[in-house]
Order: sequence, then C-alpha cells, then structure tokens
Amino acid sequence: MSLNYTLYLVTEESLATEELLDIVEKAVKGGVTIVQLREKKSSGKLFYEKAKKLKDLLDRYQIPLIINDRIDVALAVNTAGVHIGQSDLPLDAVRKIVPESMIVGVSVSTVEEAKMAEINGADYIGVGAVFPTQSKDDATLLPEGTLESIIKQVTIPVVAIGGIKHHNIQELREKNISGFAIVSGIVKADNPLEAAEAFRKAIDR
Repeated sequence: MSLNYTLYLVTEESLATEELLDIVEKAVKGGVTIVQLREKKSSGKLFYEKAKKLKDLLDRYQIPLIINDRIDVALAVNTAGVHIGQSDLPLDAVRKIVPESMIVGVSVSTVEEAKMAEINGADYIGVGAVFPTQSKDDATLLPEGTLESIIKQVTIPVVAIGGIKHHNIQELREKNISGFAIVSGIVKADNPLEAAEAFRKAIDR
C-alpha cells in the first residue's frame, strides 16, 4: 500500500478529543494528506477512544491514520498504519503482529538506523530533527549532511520532521523528500486550515 506522505500531520498530546477532531478536520480541508496520532502519556482507554473517533473522521475524507507506538491501538481501531521509534518494539517483531497490509513507519536519525529500517521492512522512515524544534523535548538536531546521506542510501519514502516552517521548506524540497511532517506549525496555528494551505502551497511551489 503506497500512501501520500506530502503533508504529514503529527498531533499534539495536550488536545482534548473534540479540539483534536476540530483541528485535524480543518487541517485535512487545508491539504493534509496523512495524520499520525501521537499520545505519549494518555491511558490506553483514552488513546483508543481518540483513535476511534479520529479514524471515523478521517475515513470520511479518505485520509489514512497512523498510530504512534501503540500497536494494540492500531490493531484495535484498524488504522492504516503504525509508527515506531528506536526504543519501541523492534520492527521485525511488529511485522509479525500486524497484518501485511498495515503500513509501518520508523523514526531514524542515522544512516545505519535508516538502512536497518529498510532491510527489516519499514514502509517509510521519519527522519529528524531536520531543524531545531520545540514540539519534541528529546529531539536532537541531525548533524549536517545526515539527511542527504540517508536519502541516498534508502529507496523507501523519507519523511522529514522537526522545526519545518514555510521559509525552510524550499531547502528540503531540493533533497528528494517524500513528505513533510508538521506538528505545532498546524496544531498550534490560530487557523489550522489556512496553516495547512500555506504549507501545501510552499511544498507544491
């Protein structure tokens, strides 16, 4: 299953369910092509309830939902995919649990991690942080040249994440990136619809 990773929205933990649904719907209307629900601190029950409602919403727009970390939630809600980090369940183990049709993305920050992700069956990789970011406390800025090296070494789609703003998208567009993952630039915008539209305009330019 190939997905359109162009404008990849990653949600913020702190949002109440109704607010989350409202922001995501506006963002999708503005041009978001895929959504990842990221809930690091939520209980399993709350995560599941948010995921179920979000999937119902996104199904109406035919936009795929990816679940961060929680394979059980992804399976329970039957989402398009799951996204794992380096400290989560290993990719080869995840592949044994999820159906073949489920997309699995992996966060990487080195060429070695990227190559291993591809070898072990990742459908795409999230690479970052490409720019300084406030959205993720533990995000480390990629050393110069790492993103370019990763893109050269893998054949699966590369989604850039971390500190992406309208003014630095051009810099990334020249690097053969498959997608641009945005968190606060859309989620914390006064108008998520207009924010998404502006990102799409910058990407498609």
